[in-house]
Amino acid sequence: MSDPAGVDTAFRAAMAQAVGDGPATRLGVAVSGGPDSMALLDMATNAFPGRVMAATVDHGLRPESADEAAMVGRWCATRGVAHETLHPASRPDGNIQSWARSARYALLNDWRIRHGMDWLLTAHHADDQMETMLMRMNRGAGLSGLAGIRPRNGAIVRPLLDCRKGDLLDYAMARALPFVTDPSNADPRFDRAALRARLAQADWLDPRAAARSAAALSECDAALDWVVADLTARHVSRQGDAFRLDRTDLPRELLRRLLLHMLRRADSAVAPPRGDAVDRLIALALAGGKGSIGDWLLAGGPHGWTLSPAPPRRT
Repeated sequence: MSDPAGVDTAFRAAMAQAVGDGPATRLGVAVSGGPDSMALLDMATNAFPGRVMAATVDHGLRPESADEAAMVGRWCATRGVAHETLHPASRPDGNIQSWARSARYALLNDWRIRHGMDWLLTAHHADDQMETMLMRMNRGAGLSGLAGIRPRNGAIVRPLLDCRKGDLLDYAMARALPFVTDPSNADPRFDRAALRARLAQADWLDPRAAARSAAALSECDAALDWVVADLTARHVSRQGDAFRLDRTDLPRELLRRLLLHMLRRADSAVAPPRGDAVDRLIALALAGGKGSIGDWLLAGGPHGWTLSPAPPRRT
């Protein structure tokens, strides 16, 4: 069994790095009832007494889910931690896991804001990080995708990315925490569960090393964002409904990010286009041609690129 004190030390260090330790900081913890999230809740309650609330999202997809949420609520009551069970208003639509994730984060963020909490903690760990990186690599992701799960994303904080899943299970057992096991985590019909089963046979892979790689890639991603912000201020201008980039002698990755920035400014409601679509558009613009993406037209040329509304389609 691993050292529970070592897991707690890693948690406290990650929290100090991510958010500091302001005495007024209030934390919400997302708790499914599994050993990972129960360990996170126990550590947060010990480290930040009187400043923690917990929430469990019951998607209503399994008969046991209501009892699991109630189990979390009972444990919270023994520790004086306020707990709330949240229920999606809509029913599953399309990909069940994608729907569940979107519903979960929307509910948790509304709950955090409603109670005036500064941060929302989730129990993603090193094994989750490696699975995410491999899944995205298999889909041809670029730098941003391969950076994996961010330790902090807006108000969401993930302080367990340096911890192994087995370490968190050992912590929960050493602390005699109640927990449940979600059978969908081992259901081979889901991509992540199928990958997890394969990874269990590859003991030469080190999730902590993958987590360090993801952290390094995340820092590179942030550095490129900083460069792009500077280039945007100096070389992107708005001209009516159009946006103009007056410098294109840049590495392709910077051009890609500048173009995506222009698209976001043009229409923030549009989902980011796929990477291959952006690459094709960049190739056309570099050759001095034109290409459309959604409702926008990018025109290349010797003096820069112009992103403008595409003309109405003929019917």
